Amino acid sequence: MLDTQSPSGPDMLSQPGQAQPGQTQPGQTLAIEARGLTKDFGAFRAVDGVDLRVQAGTVYGVLGPNGAGKTTTIRMLATLLRPDAGDARIFGHDVVGEAHVVRSLIGVTGQYASVDETLSATENLVLFSRLLGLSRAEARRKSASLLDEFGLTAAAKRPLGKFSGGMRRRLDLAASLISQPPLIFLDEPTTGLDPRTRAQMWDTIRRLVATGSTVLLTTQMLDEADQLADRVAVIDKGTVVAEGTPDMLKESVGVSSLQLRLTEPAMLPAAADLLENVLAVPAALSPEAGALTAPLQDAGKVADLLVALRDRGIAVAQLSVQKPSLDEVFLTLTGHAAADEPTDEDMEVAS
Repeated sequence: MLDTQSPSGPDMLSQPGQAQPGQTQPGQTLAIEARGLTKDFGAFRAVDGVDLRVQAGTVYGVLGPNGAGKTTTIRMLATLLRPDAGDARIFGHDVVGEAHVVRSLIGVTGQYASVDETLSATENLVLFSRLLGLSRAEARRKSASLLDEFGLTAAAKRPLGKFSGGMRRRLDLAASLISQPPLIFLDEPTTGLDPRTRAQMWDTIRRLVATGSTVLLTTQMLDEADQLADRVAVIDKGTVVAEGTPDMLKESVGVSSLQLRLTEPAMLPAAADLLENVLAVPAALSPEAGALTAPLQDAGKVADLLVALRDRGIAVAQLSVQKPSLDEVFLTLTGHAAADEPTDEDMEVAS
């Protein structure tokens, strides 16, 4: 397991004179600063000393399986749960002592739609807009704009009981964006969405950051964290086990792999011998695909390999270098997959 506190850790740890992971550089603003956040439900410790530093104007991913403590962490940051230990600040305001100020700075979208199913989509958004202080005319304009952005205009007057799960998720996010607060908490926002709607949600998240918001995103979908997050905290069993950019996390668990596909599969054994001589690493052959794979510890030697293959008359049809995936990162750091079955996090939801 990667020790995020050790001074001898891998590349994700800072060098002298550089900022620590998540640390702001001069002139940058912290949207979230949490230290030692802890929450117990009876004998079960859902969150165990979580530290987070989230720079304003970024997407920060909290990655972990069900039961990891992600939802409880968000609920404490959003003033919905009081921490048992530790403290947290949102744009410098304490989540306990200044909860009313914090609530004016945040929007929260959970895993389940919080809209009123007895109302239409338009009626829901107008109601929420009015509660936030918009005039009747402003509420209708804002509602129409959000329905258009989320592809719900055609269903604006439809009873929510006839909405699909994906439509409900989009409406829930739309409701949280009526005022587009500086900080938006998205708790597994794409759960249950089809690939097309999920891609639309990703585009919306990118737009939110591009127009000035900060997003804290919890997810157990590793590709989602890889696509969206500027930095990622890997959380397991209530504890942050690693933190850094997606690329830093990938680099911390292993080397990249070189994949070669040959024009003539019959040349695979000769190519494998040549690769092992030039790169000094073993190659794995895949005869049916006409390809071979090897760990790549020195990218500078790839050019030498290509020259050697050309000199031997071995034609390369395709070459690629792949970094470890976030799936491999999570498995290496925690010993299990990110989509493992839930543990006791149900206790958080019920609390």
